[in-house]
Parts: sequence; C-alpha cells; structure tokens
Amino acid sequence: MGKDDVIEINLGELFAVLLGRAWLILSAGVFFALLCLFVSKFVLTPLYSSTTKIYILNKEEGATVTYSDVQISTQLTQDYAQLIKSRYVLEEVIQTLRLDMDYDELSNLVSISTPDDTRIVAITVRDSDPMMAMKEANCVREVASKHIQNVMDIDAINIAELANMPTEKYSPSAKRWTMIGGVAAVVVVSAVIILNYLMDDTIKSSDDVEAYLGLSTLAMIPAISDEQKNKKKRKSKSSKT
Repeated sequence: MGKDDVIEINLGELFAVLLGRAWLILSAGVFFALLCLFVSKFVLTPLYSSTTKIYILNKEEGATVTYSDVQISTQLTQDYAQLIKSRYVLEEVIQTLRLDMDYDELSNLVSISTPDDTRIVAITVRDSDPMMAMKEANCVREVASKHIQNVMDIDAINIAELANMPTEKYSPSAKRWTMIGGVAAVVVVSAVIILNYLMDDTIKSSDDVEAYLGLSTLAMIPAISDEQKNKKKRKSKSSKT
C-alpha cells in the first residue's frame, strides 16, 4: 500500500460486523463479570476500614482562641499528618499490639486526611480483621497524640471521634470489580473484532475489486456450493439411467 493510499472505513459495515458478533461480545462480558465477582468474593482477602479523629488547636493554656490560632492550626495539619505516619509512631504501635508486620506494611494500611478549613485530623487504618482495624486506629491515635504533643509543644489533643467497628468491608468492592470486568471484556473483544476487520484485505465483492485494484468488473460468476454440485451429479446420473 502506497503512502498516498487511504484506508476507507465503512461504518455501516463495521457496525454490521459488531452486530453479527454481538453474542461473542456479550458472552465475554458476562463471563469475565462473573469471574471478577467470584475473585472479589472468594479469592481476594477483604480489608476493613476504621477511622478515628483528633481535634488539634495550637494555643497556650488559658488563652482565648483567635482567628489567627485557627489559621495556624489548619496550616499545621499537614505537619501532624507526617508525624502520625512517622516511623517512631508506627513502630511503637507494632510493638504495643504485637503486629506481625513491619513499618512499611503498616504505613501502607494507614491513611491521614485533613478536611479543608478544619482542625480535625482523621486517621484511617485498614486490616483484614475488623476488630484489629479498630484497635490499630485507636492505638495510632494514642501514640501519635503523645508524639505530636512532645514534638510540637502542644498542651493537649482532644479526641473528636473514637475508631468504629467496621461492619462492611472496605475492599474489594464486588460491584466495582464485576462492572470493571464486564466492561473491560466487552471493550477488549470489540477492539479485537474491529482490528481484525481493519486488517482483513481480502476481496469479497465487486466493489472491493474497484476499491483495491482500480479495475471495473465485466461479469460475475456465481460460486457453486458443494450441495449444488451434488444435486447436479444426481441429476446427471438419473438422466443416464
């Protein structure tokens, strides 16, 4: 094919090809959706999430809270987040609860969020055991509160919310996995069918002859199927007899 050649795509024909393979596309989507549902429910280890919150205000004892205090505390929440996930805090949590994991593993299970314009710091811990997720979250909060007080020279840190006992798993989401598996299968199978259609340069009609070879057809010879050949043979035999 020369550089000046242009690939023409017949959208109607392409749609007809996809429609003709709709059973294959839908079958693949249903199969992989059910497969992902099975994996998310029975293969992957579920994780439960528990969250505790602390309230931090950087002020001297007995002093009134000013707008400046609120602004400073809000800006320092990122510093608090770094201190909460520090090696000192998480390793002490591991020793206190006798967890069978190292610092990096626990750090990946702990997340800190600081809502905008608030002095609230949320500590979330994920674990395969819902009871341990709650214990770990509360322990991280207790150890981190003491560490923040010592490092930042803060008088007190208040508990805004105790860690909850999770009743539903955080991940994996069976609904999300099922949807992603089904959609991904439909897209991949459709893409393969479309690619196969675009790469197929065999001549199937007189229009293809004119498009690819630049020749006009003078006549068309119908193809004779095996069934028609057999009928002709039977006729010829009967006529001879």
